[in-house]
Amino acid sequence: MSGLEPVLLCCDLDRTLIPTGQAEESPDARARLAHLCAHPAVRLVFVSGRDLRRVLDCIQEWSLPEPDFIIGDVGTTIYARGGQAASVGGEWAHWPAWTNEIAPDWHGLAHDDITHLFSDITAIRPQEANKQGTFKASYYVERSINQHVLDAELHGRLWQQGADARLVWSIDETANLLLLDVLPSSASQLHAMEFLIQHLSFDERRALFAGDSDNDLQALASHINGVLVANAEPSVKERARQLVEAGALEDTLYVARGGFFGMNGNYAAGVLEGVVHFMPEMREYMRLENESDDRVT
Repeated sequence: MSGLEPVLLCCDLDRTLIPTGQAEESPDARARLAHLCAHPAVRLVFVSGRDLRRVLDCIQEWSLPEPDFIIGDVGTTIYARGGQAASVGGEWAHWPAWTNEIAPDWHGLAHDDITHLFSDITAIRPQEANKQGTFKASYYVERSINQHVLDAELHGRLWQQGADARLVWSIDETANLLLLDVLPSSASQLHAMEFLIQHLSFDERRALFAGDSDNDLQALASHINGVLVANAEPSVKERARQLVEAGALEDTLYVARGGFFGMNGNYAAGVLEGVVHFMPEMREYMRLENESDDRVT
């Protein structure tokens, strides 16, 4: 490994690695990322709300480097390439150890029990089957709903069943709908990354998470080094700064500005910029073939 210490690079997909936002993508960014991730010391983790199949589709559609692990379904699943578990989607294997970690929160309940518990609530509409999971019940909710009243009703029913659950709200701007995920309380992207760090015996200082949105703030404002790509909304950047200041964790957050390798800091360019901020020695592994030193800034 040329003396390079292992690196655990965890990345959100939409609007972080995948250029699906309004901002421009630097032409070389994904090629540099692929070159970096080809180094044997780098372990790549994709962190997404998508299920395994949709993550694999994204990898193919956007020519992303193949990850070593996928944290999917809003942190309720972890998949690894190969392994001892039964494979899903070819060589991908589900990690039952993670399921065993989060399952006790629901006190013996699973997806179908949760949906039955909420079946008479007309304000929520189940999402498509491929957006559900064993420990993830997902719904569409009209934006006109009183979210606080609904949240209290759902939590009350869960508590009556002894289920320790977390309700994750987000917005689908295109469809003008609220999105709701009901998860075990310990099922989060941050906890899943901590689980990987522990089980892979990684030095936490060599782990990094890159994201762009409100849904990434828990991880970005944590003890794990975090990178906000330059295309993140100003409100997300400001909230992230407030959170790390409140926790005296300013040194663990980097907000990409652009300029690195002449790139703009958006999407994968921002991820690479953040990697070098926390681990300067990684710069050398981002050079493209036959690239001269005068392109390095």
